[in-house]
Amino acid sequence: MARNVTPARKWMFTILAWGITFVIFFPILWMVLTSFKTEAVAVATPPQFLFFDWTLENYHEVQARSDYFGHFLNSVIIAVGSTVLGLVVAVPSAWAMAFQPAPRTKDVLMWMLSTKMMPGVGVLIPIYILFQRLGMLDSRTGVLVVLMLMNLPIIIWMLYTYFREIPAEILEAARMDGAGIWDEICHVLTPMAVPGIASTMLLNIILAWNESFWTLNLTSSAAAPLTTFIAGYSSPEGLFYAKLSAASTMAIAPILIMGWFSQKQLVRGLTFGAVK
Repeated sequence: MARNVTPARKWMFTILAWGITFVIFFPILWMVLTSFKTEAVAVATPPQFLFFDWTLENYHEVQARSDYFGHFLNSVIIAVGSTVLGLVVAVPSAWAMAFQPAPRTKDVLMWMLSTKMMPGVGVLIPIYILFQRLGMLDSRTGVLVVLMLMNLPIIIWMLYTYFREIPAEILEAARMDGAGIWDEICHVLTPMAVPGIASTMLLNIILAWNESFWTLNLTSSAAAPLTTFIAGYSSPEGLFYAKLSAASTMAIAPILIMGWFSQKQLVRGLTFGAVK
């Protein structure tokens, strides 16, 4: 039986939701506004919210000082490449766990997910030494592989939950029609799980794009993504808030735009199989 909700209650929850949204979004809004201020206005007391002389000087200076498009290209290659490579490994793994389960499959999944709880700094030294000896420091390939391995448990876990929602009888019918393992995965399972795969891909691109610990420690210039680009504006001479805000805005703008236009697909994928 449906529960009646009064208009006053609806308004109360709507105002509460918008209030929480504004609190969460306000730091981003403040950062964007600060990027259009001069350094003097950025540190002025009391702070000036909207009524100040807007300027694009910070963006011009950031672009002149740093190779933004080079860092942007590195971020795209690392984020998309690590996600695609992770999907190549995770799809067959999740298929095996979902449709050919072993007695302790869930324990294996929990163990894989538990590796995300370990601080990255705990394995930094051995990975850094390994990369140094292999000549992979400051290389896109090295960072791409590391981020793929770091996010692989999440990719497998998400795909496993999506694949479990697909009736096994459909795959059995494909086998009876003569489909091999790869035909079953590529031509039957994958097309049916496109919403889940798409949302997994989007989420992991965001995670890889925002990763700073590994990119700051394993890259310096040639393979440096936008996270390293931002860190370059924190100098011993002090924090230049306006320029740092401009660099941060330029770094997050692409992923914010992608998330905005793909939010429908992301929500659809994250709720895939939730309603029977």
